[in-house]
Amino acid sequence: MGATTVTLSLARRADHFPDRTAVVDISERRLHAPTETIHEDRVSYEELSTIAERTAERLAAREVEAGDTVCLVTRNRVPALALCFACRRLGATFAPISHLLTPATVERPFDVIEPELVVAEAAQRDLVRSIPFDRVVTLEELAETEGEPVDRGERPTDATPALVLHGETGRPVAGYSITAIEQNCITGVVAWGLAANDVVPLTTPLSTADGLVRVALSVLYVGGTLLLDRAFDPGDATTAMAAADATLLCGRERAIRDIAAESGFDDAVDSLKRVVCEGPIDDEAVAAYRDRDVPVAPVYGRLECPTAMSGGFDTDPSGFDADSAPVGRPVPSCRARLVDEAGTVLEGAADGQLQLSGPMLADGYMDSAETDAAADHGRFVDGWFHTGDRFHRDGDGSYQLR
Repeated sequence: MGATTVTLSLARRADHFPDRTAVVDISERRLHAPTETIHEDRVSYEELSTIAERTAERLAAREVEAGDTVCLVTRNRVPALALCFACRRLGATFAPISHLLTPATVERPFDVIEPELVVAEAAQRDLVRSIPFDRVVTLEELAETEGEPVDRGERPTDATPALVLHGETGRPVAGYSITAIEQNCITGVVAWGLAANDVVPLTTPLSTADGLVRVALSVLYVGGTLLLDRAFDPGDATTAMAAADATLLCGRERAIRDIAAESGFDDAVDSLKRVVCEGPIDDEAVAAYRDRDVPVAPVYGRLECPTAMSGGFDTDPSGFDADSAPVGRPVPSCRARLVDEAGTVLEGAADGQLQLSGPMLADGYMDSAETDAAADHGRFVDGWFHTGDRFHRDGDGSYQLR
């Protein structure tokens, strides 16, 4: 494939608004800090772009080049975001590996990923010992590497994936083009009104599709501000949301529920405009937000399609039934259909297995021959992703997960 016009560019955003805050790192500076203790280390778009550029030069000095893959094992940290953009500047593939994997499961993504380099947080040394790969450097070692200039004459292409993500158990492993990533970022703008004045806490790991693509990259895409904590803590989250005047909260039901249970919840939602929660949503999980006139929208996504469907923002709990609440309709540019056991496409109101198609989907599994035959996840067939999930579609075109 030819060169790709990259609009998800830190350099461009740094040129347009260099002093705007890109990330607020709220992580405690010491271990065992009291709950609700945060630090506000602000990183501007210019600073984040500079860190990414320096990281690209250091990767180049370690012989990473276009077409190579760089794995990262860490918690949520600013260097993780910088490494993601650094790989893109080199035309390399960024593959974050979850620090929540175990020594027994961390080998799974490496069964199909052949990295040129593995970068790891020093705190993950025990997990790193189980990685079947010997070219490992710590973030600190990478930061001390003397960089080499990056060839500006080469433009990144979609010849290799820009991003590789794995499932929660280490499998499956899916590859994303930069075009698919940007389409998911656009979804946030169209579906939820994500904008440059939004301040958004990150409640999921940067190694996940919803954490990295749905939230982090989408916020940076529009020029917003991301609140970043190394590990999600509801007390820290509510404190940071109140201090930074958070406007949008995206997360899974447990995180949404835990934040609402915190003593500082009222201050945290004072500036909050809307909530996006992985659906289907239990009414008790979002009642506290609706009681404070903060609208909540359900969303459905998967590793292979970070955001496939979204509902509208609703503050009216009347008639709400968690057992029959839909997760919404397909987001713009995402096509959805239901099929029966024979593979026949169903029309109108129906029950069947969900299939998805569109530019926001992953390009496929890295180990397509074996992965497509597995029973514990979906399949990519003729431009459609067969999710294996059963849905009901009502007469208005809204989908409900069965």
